[in-house]
Amino acid sequence: MSTSDNTFDVLIVGSGASGLNLALELSEFARVAVITKSGLHESNTYYAQGGIAAVLDEHDSIKSHIQDTLDAGAGLCDPDVVRTVVESGRVAIEKLTGYGVKFTREGDELHLTREGGHSHRRVVHAADATGKAIELTLEDRVRENANIHIFEHHNAIDLYCPRDKNGVRGSVSGLYALDTIENKVKAFTAPFVVLATGGVSKVYLYTSNPDVATGDGIAMAWRAGCRVANMEFTQFHPTCLYHPKAKSFLVSEAVRGEGGLLTLENGERFMDKYDERGELAPRDIVARAIDDQMKRKGLDCVYIDISHKPAEFIQEHFPTIYARCLSFGFDMTKEPLPVVPAAHYTCGGVMVDAFGRTDIEGLYAIGEVTYTGLHGANRMASNSLLECLVYSSAAATDIQTRLNNAAPAKSPPPWDESRVTDSDEEIVISHNWDELRRFMWDYVGIVRTTKRLQRAQTRIDMLQIEAEEYYGNFRVTGDLLELRNLTVSAELIVRSAMKRKESRGLHYTRDHPESDDANLGPTVLVPRNCPKQES
Repeated sequence: MSTSDNTFDVLIVGSGASGLNLALELSEFARVAVITKSGLHESNTYYAQGGIAAVLDEHDSIKSHIQDTLDAGAGLCDPDVVRTVVESGRVAIEKLTGYGVKFTREGDELHLTREGGHSHRRVVHAADATGKAIELTLEDRVRENANIHIFEHHNAIDLYCPRDKNGVRGSVSGLYALDTIENKVKAFTAPFVVLATGGVSKVYLYTSNPDVATGDGIAMAWRAGCRVANMEFTQFHPTCLYHPKAKSFLVSEAVRGEGGLLTLENGERFMDKYDERGELAPRDIVARAIDDQMKRKGLDCVYIDISHKPAEFIQEHFPTIYARCLSFGFDMTKEPLPVVPAAHYTCGGVMVDAFGRTDIEGLYAIGEVTYTGLHGANRMASNSLLECLVYSSAAATDIQTRLNNAAPAKSPPPWDESRVTDSDEEIVISHNWDELRRFMWDYVGIVRTTKRLQRAQTRIDMLQIEAEEYYGNFRVTGDLLELRNLTVSAELIVRSAMKRKESRGLHYTRDHPESDDANLGPTVLVPRNCPKQES
């Protein structure tokens, strides 16, 4: 199978831990393309500070890790999925170690830290930059592999799922992507396509995520006909550094795990008023507590203070955070750090089975882009990288068994630009970007109401009309594609939030402040063109 015409066995969209691990596991059996819209390492994985949760300590247990995850998920986790993922923790760590990831050790043993929601120390880490260590190591292995073809600066546009002469949907057979360097749309062909595009936290004004997290995979899958679930559950990380130039910089949850205290400016602690676990309560509780303090008292921020620990301890455990904060004028060994909550992790996404298969034949999804049932109504810290590794391995196994019997993929037709022109109003796109992120923060943030959600939906409807008008009449640009995907993802978040008439986990609404066990199930949205409806 020639690769000169962009025809492969497997197309992987996204280059975080899930996408790169999948590429490596498939490379022995298949010709693989990794399509990523920025540089290869630019992903949420790269910026993950904390680590990977795995049961490695003799005082810990699989049962305990399962129970902690179920507790954090507030009744919406799939117990079978939780067990499968938790039981795979040791293998996942061994695999990364085999790739060459240098985790922090204490003597001959891996050093384990503790984060919110965990009842034991079970977070394997590489100092306070675990994601960076994992991402760069996987990148090195991928670049060494001649069977993996890398397409950086290629922004995926849409999946190609042809129908037969009777109008019946076929399997996925490729996609279109914009080469943002050459400013040219290219078609890619393969019988298997895997979405590993991450979440959608850039739909919010304040986020810990890099600029690439614009919900591309979720929107593409939805347009193609895939169901999505639990989009109302966006996790807001409680402690993002509050500084005008500290874009998206987190103060890791591990700081609280090692004794960091949340305080007001006068040094007064407040978490004990909200939860008996104090600073080690799950993220949804901590984020809401901070939000409540800021709104009730008119504060710009709160503070996290670990300066009571020895300076050597702080510098050894948090070298990246220490150095970065110092560059902004904060010495965390001597003073508290100003922090605010920020959108951090998308707990819902494209519905998949145990192998990452979606509703469309040949289309898989892995990592943060998915709803697997692991996280429920709230993700427990450091379970996400574990999920990436477990599901990418499962997808690799499934694709491998199907490769030899896969029918040749039908190539997408050439991209037609004969009836479009260059836009002379690019400023409108940037203004719409800004408007979307601001009203999503104001109306669909940590605390919601029905009226706020309705206001957001009205604005989303208008922005979607404008985005589709631009998409249909002008040559596509990276900003336009991201705006188009963000408006779709924002609609899915709002529609899901409107359906859940209760408060649970990360979804809190003043109109329904109590949990209602009649809602013990995922919030599922089904597009009109879903194969589940067509069959």
